[in-house]
Amino acid sequence: MAGRSKTSLPKKVDVVIVGAGPVGLTIANFLGARGVWTLVLEQRDELIDYPRGVGMDDECLRSFQAIGLADAVAANTTPDQKMRFVTMHGQTLASIEPKTRVFGWPRRNSFIQPMVDRILYSGLDRFDSVTTLMGAEVTAFQDRGDSVSLDISHGGKTAQVEARWLVGCDGGRSMVRKELGIDFEGVTDSTRWVVIDLHDDPIGRPGSYLHCVPERPYVSIALPHGKRRVEFMVFDTEAEETLCSDEGVRKLLARVMPRPEDANVMRSRVYTHNARLARQFQKGRVFIAGDAAHLMPVWQGQGYNSGIRDATNLGWKLAMVAKGEAREALLDSYGVERRDHAKAMIDLSVTAGKIFSPTSKTVSWLRDKLGLLMNAIPPVKRYFVEMRFKPMPRYRDGVVMKTARGEVQGSATGKMFPQPNVLDADGARRRLDDVLGLDIAILSWGNDPQLFLKPEERERWSKLGARFFAIVPDTQHGGFQGNILPGTEVLSDADGALHEWFADQGGDGSVVFLRPDRFVAGIAGPQDVGQASNALLNAFHAVN
Repeated sequence: MAGRSKTSLPKKVDVVIVGAGPVGLTIANFLGARGVWTLVLEQRDELIDYPRGVGMDDECLRSFQAIGLADAVAANTTPDQKMRFVTMHGQTLASIEPKTRVFGWPRRNSFIQPMVDRILYSGLDRFDSVTTLMGAEVTAFQDRGDSVSLDISHGGKTAQVEARWLVGCDGGRSMVRKELGIDFEGVTDSTRWVVIDLHDDPIGRPGSYLHCVPERPYVSIALPHGKRRVEFMVFDTEAEETLCSDEGVRKLLARVMPRPEDANVMRSRVYTHNARLARQFQKGRVFIAGDAAHLMPVWQGQGYNSGIRDATNLGWKLAMVAKGEAREALLDSYGVERRDHAKAMIDLSVTAGKIFSPTSKTVSWLRDKLGLLMNAIPPVKRYFVEMRFKPMPRYRDGVVMKTARGEVQGSATGKMFPQPNVLDADGARRRLDDVLGLDIAILSWGNDPQLFLKPEERERWSKLGARFFAIVPDTQHGGFQGNILPGTEVLSDADGALHEWFADQGGDGSVVFLRPDRFVAGIAGPQDVGQASNALLNAFHAVN
């Protein structure tokens, strides 16, 4: 088998993924990188070619980095995209402009989704273990307890495939979710928006602007490669056919540019905002991810990013179990870890919509007055500018180390680890994840973490695919005199960021266990590493 689209079906694979959108393609890249036999099925004959998501965050780019595609994706983004909320009188109500690179990438980026989808799709060419079949539809499936049997229609013929697991990445109307009988809880917002995409950006102003105008709230977003997206609220009595006609589009564009007749319109569509969350993300050997598991309004641009978080979380777990490194119980942590954060993002998006898109002049006036007053308070302004309101994932259950009372042990446990630059053994300056790779990583500040593990514990971690790293100050690069056992790599802290991070942990410890998705599974002091090791091997459901 080879990557990309093929005309024949394998009879048996480890994982079948339904849907070749960004979530399905990302999972397939994670699995392909680990050599897991994977089949991707897409009902359409080709990838969707119209833009949908336009906002990408640093966590998302870090996921693409893990599968070796971040640099190609970044070439189709505009980094450090500012977002400004503008009052009905043109004043800045709130401005979001984070400059942090704590995870190695800009926190806010605009992008062209079809271009990124093609990069994810082409990335599968690298893997002989992945097959993608376009124009293929799953007509039925059955979880048999030890495998999943699928009936697939392709080219007028029906075939059967057996998989160890099935992942539904087939959108908000997911056939997989419906067949599982999983409730899709929430509401479909009555508010609709018409989205107009333009070539040859006729506005030219960088950034994203949400104009909170009660007569018709609208959004203007600068995109890479000279493109622009504008979105306008649709009122109840307005028909899509009228709004998306040539005349309707010109009337809407007249609100944002002097000569709408000269605009180079790519396409226009009407979308309905949804806020829905699946009651569960897994049933037996079948999983759902992305829009199949959750839908959220576009106000915070987190629908796309939440789907990639799903893909990353599920991808490394499926790979470890498929490769025989961990027991199947590891997979039960996927929904436990992802569902609560998806709900938090939905709630944030719904709240933002209520604040910034009222059509009542009185409500808008009160919001503007209060918002401008709060914006004048420096701590409040920093809260928005630095995007501190964004709920960051913090896993309190799942693959994390806990105390005897069942609480997360360590203030960093369950949080994403930073990604600064390091110097590798050859003195090359590299992003941390590029050195760590796709495996579990055990890092220790100023020491070799293996020194604090018994031989049998080292062997168990090695069987799990873990790698060991000693982090030292850059002044000791190439000249570290401490004890280093075979199998441990010495990395130098290029900018002092890791020194600062470990110092901030206080009494929690200086040996950190990182999951493949670069969340902290646990942290311990050198002399407590043996106890932490046993607890975490259990949390990872390590084989043997």
